[in-house]
Amino acid sequence: MFDYFYGAQAEQFSFYRVPKVLFTRDQFKDLSAESKTLYGIMLDKLDLSVRNNWTDEQGRVYIIYTIEQIMRYLNCGNKKAGQLLQELEEKGGLIERKRQGLGRPNLIFVKNFISSVDNFASSVDNSETGHFKKCQNDTSGSVLSTSPEVSKRHGINT
Repeated sequence: MFDYFYGAQAEQFSFYRVPKVLFTRDQFKDLSAESKTLYGIMLDKLDLSVRNNWTDEQGRVYIIYTIEQIMRYLNCGNKKAGQLLQELEEKGGLIERKRQGLGRPNLIFVKNFISSVDNFASSVDNSETGHFKKCQNDTSGSVLSTSPEVSKRHGINT
């Protein structure tokens, strides 16, 4: 059985960070949770690439992450690893692969999801703000008749 964490032991692990925006934005809704996890792992590998000065002629940072490594990390088969890469590249636009040929692994350019989100946000009108201006505020103190519960029109964003 597993033991408990004591004192500073809880700080001994490093973690992969998967951006929350991949789960909250509609533009990433078609990506599977596995591909989002793989993207988080790739973001982590970028740090090593920067330290090794792995950049192309345009100064873009790349990683080298083989299908075999993906298979080991995610405990999946060859076909699934290929599908996850394809999903990140074609559906999400989050990576770009560049073939090197001659049996050498592909270079993977991990794209900056923040610029994509900013472009997405600027292209969408502020429909949420419009919704709040038109919506009845059942949580306000000025409402004449209230029920003990908030109406279903207001979701809880925790």
